Amino acid sequence: MARVVAVDDAADPRLADFRDLARADRRPDRPGGRGLVLAEGTVVVRRLLASPYPPRALLGVARRVEDLAPDLAGADVPAYVTDAATMAEVVGFHLNRGVLASADRAPAPDLAALLAGARRVALLEGVNDHENLGALFRNAAALGVDAVLVGPECADPLYRRSVRVSMGHVLRVPFATCGLAAAVTALRGAGFTLASLTPGGDPGALAGLAGHERVALMLGAEGPGLSDEALAAADVRVRIPMAGDVDSLNVATAAAVAFHATAGPVGSAS
Repeated sequence: MARVVAVDDAADPRLADFRDLARADRRPDRPGGRGLVLAEGTVVVRRLLASPYPPRALLGVARRVEDLAPDLAGADVPAYVTDAATMAEVVGFHLNRGVLASADRAPAPDLAALLAGARRVALLEGVNDHENLGALFRNAAALGVDAVLVGPECADPLYRRSVRVSMGHVLRVPFATCGLAAAVTALRGAGFTLASLTPGGDPGALAGLAGHERVALMLGAEGPGLSDEALAAADVRVRIPMAGDVDSLNVATAAAVAFHATAGPVGSAS
């Protein structure tokens, strides 16, 4: 059971996981920093507590911590309760959602093991916007994508903004960080058809991918898209048919369309 601890001092050293989140040079979830995972709001904190990421602590106002009581029943972590003003002083801004949780990162999965039971995966290259990345993971969870391979020049999926925008689903969709060549080799070895999404692709080819047993959808950054190396590695180049003179979509939106087009039966949301 979580240990509920009342705090009234913003300088309390026990709150270090949550301090100065508005300062890029001090953020505990920043690349090269302490590497913590931060969840914000009751929905996302609940998903973190049910995830493979080992929780460390919570900080919140009393009402939000009380809302999480059933989820905290099996968690041996401190839940620091304070008022909104003290919490804002610790965090560096007013937090509308009223609760934060910190966790350590889970061990990175083995790439071969990650692909072993997968039917559809996303391979990302250069997706460096945290909000796009978070939205893409939420779409992957909703539309039954089995895993995400986070390739070169991508943002960190576990940055607080990505976790928040994903509504915590980045904590439940398995992913691995890998180089492009390693990802392509592993996917080919596992029998995946590699399909690149690009404005120069075939608009009639996307629907046909639903009949393939194993498909890897390759998605690139806003603007430049996939690199020449990634395009050359694809078995097929596809594009989403669009009306008028629109030639592309936001990467998270394009991913959702492609995930849906290649999906089999999708169960109810959780």
